[in-house]
Amino acid sequence: MSGIRFARVSVAYGRTTVLDSLDLTVEPGEVMALLGPSGSGKTTALRTVAGFVRPAAGRVFIGGRDVTGLPPYRRGIGMVVQSYALFPHLRVDENVAFGLKARKVARREIPGRVAEALELTGMAAYARRHPRELSGGQQQRVAIARALAIRPDVLLLDEPLSALDARLRSGMLGELARLHRELPGMSMLYVTHDQVEALTLADRVAVMDRARLQDCGTPQELYRRPRTEFTASFVGDANFLPVTAGGAGTVTFAGRELEVPEVPESPVAAGAAATLCVRPHLVALGPGPNALRGTLAEAQWRGATHRLYVEVPGGHRVKADVRELREPPAPGAEVTLHFAPADAVLLPAGVTPDA
Repeated sequence: MSGIRFARVSVAYGRTTVLDSLDLTVEPGEVMALLGPSGSGKTTALRTVAGFVRPAAGRVFIGGRDVTGLPPYRRGIGMVVQSYALFPHLRVDENVAFGLKARKVARREIPGRVAEALELTGMAAYARRHPRELSGGQQQRVAIARALAIRPDVLLLDEPLSALDARLRSGMLGELARLHRELPGMSMLYVTHDQVEALTLADRVAVMDRARLQDCGTPQELYRRPRTEFTASFVGDANFLPVTAGGAGTVTFAGRELEVPEVPESPVAAGAAATLCVRPHLVALGPGPNALRGTLAEAQWRGATHRLYVEVPGGHRVKADVRELREPPAPGAEVTLHFAPADAVLLPAGVTPDA
């Protein structure tokens, strides 16, 4: 059983800090997703574990062992990148065997280890083919098989599905989830900017921005009860309404009182400016608690749902994802939206992301 620990790890290129004092632990057997925009530091963190980047400060541990000064081949890691990085002149089985030969595994063991890895990834029938004879999804499975063949303590995945189309990406997510179930002792560190991948696959998600860790928790925790506006905006979609915190579970928005959950030791004091966060699928059409009346700006058909954009008092726009409407109201119509108090999250005021 193995895990990963970042102990106040910082990385700088010249005067630019690209990873700032990262403290994070990936438990043995856990899938941790590093989620964030480009330039947030997530790939740098992964490359630090791999040994391709030397930290300016802090230590990296794998399985309790300090690997900060070790070369990549002595860290017990497997790595999968978005470009597959297969050797075009080698067959599938030869590509998978490459890492084993580099580590000087006994020749008699290699065929069995290759067969085992190809079986795990569903590629056993393609062992004698070359990469050019495979689809993108199949090539990525070979890359994963090559990483698994060395039986790593830790599997690092850097945007492994970004080069695939939506259908293949969905299938590969299922395959990675299956691998996680079949290899429960192996820790996975998964870098992505795609929130669906992170929410689908990870046991926990670490949200990064501007070289720092912003939040960390289970997908459900980060989605249902985000602690910052950045987390709420990056993990799913959200409405952000500027409010003034009241007492006893109330806030004031555009001159009217709304109800919110009463939270012991709330980070927002009564009378302080705050932000009310509500997910669009939790906003309903019609009268109800926390009703907001406004003007429909746009209704977008999205198959099973319609997304409504409604201009409410104060010049704010609220998004609502409602079940498909047979006859949606026309733009300019007056409509009423509402949401349950329990579905709202009160956050400290900050820079509200664009709608």
